[in-house]
This record gives sequence, C-alpha cells and structure tokens, in this order.
Amino acid sequence: MPQGFAEPDEAKLGETSTFLGEAKRKVLTNWWLAVPGRANTPNWDFVSTCTIKGKQGLILVEAKAHVGELKTDDRCTSSNQKNRDRIVDAIGQANAALGEGWSLSADRQYQLSNRFAWSWKLASLGVPVVFVYLGFLNAYEMPDPFRNHRAWEDCLRKYAVRVVPERAWNSTTVVDGTSMTPLIRSTDVNIAAVV
Repeated sequence: MPQGFAEPDEAKLGETSTFLGEAKRKVLTNWWLAVPGRANTPNWDFVSTCTIKGKQGLILVEAKAHVGELKTDDRCTSSNQKNRDRIVDAIGQANAALGEGWSLSADRQYQLSNRFAWSWKLASLGVPVVFVYLGFLNAYEMPDPFRNHRAWEDCLRKYAVRVVPERAWNSTTVVDGTSMTPLIRSTDVNIAAVV
C-alpha cells in the first residue's frame, strides 16, 4: 500500500488487515493507544510484505522530498491525555529495549521516533522489518530539495543525531531473535520521462 491512484490510502499497521493478522494488529493498537476510537496511528508512505531470511516480514518506507519535511519542532500532538501517556510509554519501551545511544521521544523528532518504535515493536512480535528512510532527489517543485544522495543522507543523519545512534543506520539490530534493519536510500524519479 498504497496501490496507485485507484487506492491511494497509506497503511496503518494496527488497522490495515493486508499485512498482519488480527492478533498482532490488536497488540500494536493497544500498545500505542489507550483509547483507539478515532485516534491516529502512524501512516506509512509505503508498506510491502517480503521474505527476510525465510520469515514473512515487512518493508516499511518513510519518504521525504525536501529539507522542510524533517520538521525541527515535531512532537506528539495527541489531544487525548490517556493516548499521549500511552504513546510516551510505548516509545519509552522501545528506547529502553534498544539501549545505549537511543533517545526516541514524543517531544522531539516525533515522527522519526515513532517510526523506529513501531519497527522495534514489530520485531519484538517476531515480524522482521526493513525500514527505509527514502529521499526523493531533485524534486525541484519543492522548496529546498535534496540534490543528491549525499545531501539527503547528511540531512537525515544530522536530523537524527540526538535520537538514533549513528551505528543503527544501514545495519541490522536483532530484537528478541528478529531483525530490524533501518536503511537510508534515495531515488531520482524523472517525472518528465514517466508521463
């Protein structure tokens, strides 16, 4: 998901039945939210199933096209205090389990933090994850686009420096015997050549 213009919705792993069974979706939702109802969980730009070392896993993609998408004042904005408390606790669980050098937070670099927390939680449930931070290059219709892979990677690493340890990128962390692999990748899509 999404599946083109006909089905543009992004996946929410606690709700979308395509990727996980009902039991794991329920665990994820209850881990993240105290009062689900109309509350929101992370929307993934792209999700696909895959096989990782013989196990059914997921590829999760968070995509950015310009510097401004890495928001400097990014924090959890849940208006429901019970949900906010649950989110803070969930991020804290991931942070503690990941260990030294991690500083995931609901109060800064929240989107980055929640993406890593969800990746960790999936791995803790036995679902291997390849988590890709994807930079779209040369999106000149956007303000301050990434001009090359190095510019994208440098920007992301600088943004993540107080949250994600350098050693975590482009390597595999094993969580209760299951892999979580965060990757930094980029692509240059020439729209003129596509249309």
